[in-house]
Amino acid sequence: MQLTDFKTLTKIVARALPVAAIMVAGAAIPAKAEETLRAIAAFPKSMIFTESFQRYVDYVNENGEGVIQIDYVGGPEMFPQNQQVDAVRRGIVDMYYGPLAYYLGSMPEGDAWTGSTVTPMEARKNGGLAIMQEASRKKLGVFINGQLDGGIQFHIYTLDEPERTEDGGINFDGLRIRTSPLYTSFFESLGIIPVNMAVTDVYTGLERHSFDGTGWPSMGIEDLSWDKFLNYRIDPGFFQTDLAVATNAEKYDALSDEAKELLTRLTAEYEQMSYDHFQNKIKTSEEAVKASGMQFLELEGEAREEFLDAAYGKVWERMENAGSEYYDQLKAAYYQQ
Repeated sequence: MQLTDFKTLTKIVARALPVAAIMVAGAAIPAKAEETLRAIAAFPKSMIFTESFQRYVDYVNENGEGVIQIDYVGGPEMFPQNQQVDAVRRGIVDMYYGPLAYYLGSMPEGDAWTGSTVTPMEARKNGGLAIMQEASRKKLGVFINGQLDGGIQFHIYTLDEPERTEDGGINFDGLRIRTSPLYTSFFESLGIIPVNMAVTDVYTGLERHSFDGTGWPSMGIEDLSWDKFLNYRIDPGFFQTDLAVATNAEKYDALSDEAKELLTRLTAEYEQMSYDHFQNKIKTSEEAVKASGMQFLELEGEAREEFLDAAYGKVWERMENAGSEYYDQLKAAYYQQ
């Protein structure tokens, strides 16, 4: 080989080496690892809402394989219900499922879901969810992925037939009704004497007629065997479940774009799925309690309007009094009569 040929060959090899090195280095770079969020739920595993969250986890894991996964690690046995969002904010766990009502002191905007008259799907479209996401980032340090298990309302159930008023309403004055912080102020506005009692003690209280009735969602009475004692349900229903799935804001921001987009899409899909599931569950539950003899007392006309105005008015008044800067925006998005 002549010297000129050798020099030419050396130049060709020198040019090729960087390209080869880049190709080898590129082959050595692994694909972005599957990202996992450690999740905690507000309720025990046996509860119907936790079962729904488990279905959500399964749905994300099935459709997010290789990109995003959720590891459901436990419930209130790990952290008390009212401390779980703080655990997410501090990064001890990554995701929370449960009511926003536990955190109204820090984020009064949570009442927007309680006082909502629209579905989670409608709020996602009209901008309501985006406002809630901004508020939750600012006040709780979490990003709300969505509102699961929406559309479930609450009712007043009584042991004995309540006294009716001349306008077709109900005389609630002096009735002792088991309550929750969600609707205590509303009950008091009706003249009800609120009774605070753990769910586990309600059966015995009803059996002994220690109080006159209870507030409870539109389903599940028969699962607790309370329908053995409760004979009347007052309609219409009021409020809406406020069950959020929310992720530590910094953890969410650090997810890949692909993981964020997939989690957003799957959460939106599950919002509809869980809504449909519980609407069917409500229908089945209502048929069951009617079959056991429960009567539904329907308020009509002016009495109905006054009842609903009292319910929703208290919720939105509470948020306004808390000084929420999002009050007007949220009311426009969530309270549509």
